[in-house]
Amino acid sequence: MVISVNLINIEDIVKYYTDTPLFDKASFTVDEQEKVGIIGINGTGKTTLLKMLVGLEEPDDGKITRANNIVIKYLPQTPVFKKDATVLEAVMDGNLCHDNEWSLESEAKTMLQKLGIIDYSQKVEVMSGGQRKRIALANTLLSTADVLVLDEPTNHLDSSMADWLEDYLKSFKGALVMVTHDRYFLDSVSNRIVEIDKGKTYSYLTNYSGFLELKAQREEMQAATERKRQSILRVEIEWMKRGARARSTKQKAHIQRYEELAAQKGPVSDSSIDISSVYSRMGKTTVELKNICKAYDGRPLINDFNYIFLKNDRIGFIGENGCGKSTLMKIISGMEQPDSGEVVIGQTIKIGYYAQEIRNDESSGLAYMNPSLRVIDYIRNTAEYVQTTEGSVSASVMLDRFLFPPEKQYSLIGKLSGGEKRRLNLLRVLMEAPNVLILDEPTNDLDIQTLTILEDYIDHFDGIVITVSHDRYFLDRIVRRIFAFKNGEIKQYEGGFTDYQVRLQEEEGLAVTETVSEKVIEASQENRNIDLKSIKNRQDKLKFSYKEQKEYDTIDDDIAKLEEKIVSLDEDIIKNSRDFVKLGELTKEKEITEALLEEKMERWMYLQDLAEKIASQNK
Repeated sequence: MVISVNLINIEDIVKYYTDTPLFDKASFTVDEQEKVGIIGINGTGKTTLLKMLVGLEEPDDGKITRANNIVIKYLPQTPVFKKDATVLEAVMDGNLCHDNEWSLESEAKTMLQKLGIIDYSQKVEVMSGGQRKRIALANTLLSTADVLVLDEPTNHLDSSMADWLEDYLKSFKGALVMVTHDRYFLDSVSNRIVEIDKGKTYSYLTNYSGFLELKAQREEMQAATERKRQSILRVEIEWMKRGARARSTKQKAHIQRYEELAAQKGPVSDSSIDISSVYSRMGKTTVELKNICKAYDGRPLINDFNYIFLKNDRIGFIGENGCGKSTLMKIISGMEQPDSGEVVIGQTIKIGYYAQEIRNDESSGLAYMNPSLRVIDYIRNTAEYVQTTEGSVSASVMLDRFLFPPEKQYSLIGKLSGGEKRRLNLLRVLMEAPNVLILDEPTNDLDIQTLTILEDYIDHFDGIVITVSHDRYFLDRIVRRIFAFKNGEIKQYEGGFTDYQVRLQEEEGLAVTETVSEKVIEASQENRNIDLKSIKNRQDKLKFSYKEQKEYDTIDDDIAKLEEKIVSLDEDIIKNSRDFVKLGELTKEKEITEALLEEKMERWMYLQDLAEKIASQNK
């Protein structure tokens, strides 16, 4: 039997951010060779937890223990480099040993090439945020660490880079703790998911697909426990209404039990984002691109590109970093002009542009978020009210639906987490009521719950959606046509990202690999759970046994009869309230009947769930 060695132990930690508790007696461990994915909505403390893991922050209470002599390497969300450092110097920083400098430098250059950076002498400070993040990633991976702690490692990686990083981390011999929104990546790399939810941590020994199933089971168990508590409480309330005249020990216990049940808190439902369709009517002319050409420094990015966007188009632009994807989106929105060609925008077209990076200087235009501005004023500056399918809705109500409760609406933007700023900026764009929605890397820094809701919003959005994204799942989930940028050419492919990969391999004369098929996700509107086809094909076909089928056919009638019996017993109890012998018999019979009803209800839930799964697999 192999015994895992505990590397980091977090025990009953408490951590406050201003007056808000991020963690309340939260605990979990990191063991040898574990690959842990940390998930939770923005603002729940994912980055704070990583900083506490590596010792950059301390909990207000509780204990964090690290094994002796372990080496922990941390990739922050926003890396900082030494002044005037070149690319190679930044990657090598902290990784040099006296006997392996040459081989390490060779490995660093190879890694940088995998991450799309080939100018090793360029100064880091003049590079883009995405390039800086990839340089920091190379620095982190180059180290000889026992534990890698990575905050959003897939941000700013194109699909080939993400595939390379996926393979690298799967073969990494040490432990890994990461925060990422990339659901394909989580599913492929992680063997354990830790969810942060309302100050607590919940650990699931599985990948992301397994987590979805286990979380549903946990929430159902909580709901079942709450239904049972409410059922017992109703009985106790009826007893209390009748009054406890005597002071017997049994009656005192009844009262105590009632008070304990009444004081218990039921499970708190997860906050959810509700973005009702905000939309402006679209006329016949949409957006037309005619012979668009664009070059930078003599290098052609876009060459004679033509396309007429159709109503309800769902378009994805993909390609290597710097190939011109964002440039084309800016040309469509009017933020940049083509070198030649024409962009025709219909009179009724209203474009909403969701920018890739949040900036703190006013010169950055749409992406500017004044850190000294209050959250509610930022939204009110866009619209005080917005028309939705429900009618006129105020900025405050929309903020509340976007997980900014009233007490947080008067906070300064500068105090929000990176993910919360992204979510707030997304709300601003939607409050403009666009009918053409342009999303530049929308999955960067947004939590999975927000992404899921955004995907659902796009399902019901009666307009055009254009996105640049490296998130393979997001592209599979929402787009119906892909334009791939490569070597100055733009080629059209029908379908999502996986369809594009399959088509690309067919063009290159390659068989569709097992890796691709493992990444195919059934992301239909009815079933948002990630079920990899390779997993699904290995599952045994679900079906009722003869006994279960017979039970399923009759259980509704059985429950109805038990409920009728309880009503009848209540009437008999009232009639015999002065006959203490009869009253005792009836009360006992009612307790037995209620227990049977609870068992039947729990069994009904199991059979109903099984029936739904069987129906789903047979579709």
